[in-house]
Amino acid sequence: MALSLPGERSVAAGSHAHPVRALFDWLAQVKTNRARRTALQGLLDMDTARLRDLGIDRSDIADAMLARNARTPGMVLNAARSRNALT
Repeated sequence: MALSLPGERSVAAGSHAHPVRALFDWLAQVKTNRARRTALQGLLDMDTARLRDLGIDRSDIADAMLARNARTPGMVLNAARSRNALT
């Protein structure tokens, strides 16, 4: 049996076992994802000339919508802008 000092928190106290907090975190994530999808859809609604002025094209937006591996859509679009600026 391990000795717990008075100033130490138990492992259970530090975990995210609060179902209400988990629900609010999930709802915040859903709201963030919806806002991101709406913003990307707004980019898709722009004409080709305006997208070219921004340094991206429709395929870059599609890639941003499928961003994975710890890459955010913003990272994908920034990389596309940098790549397109060189050409």
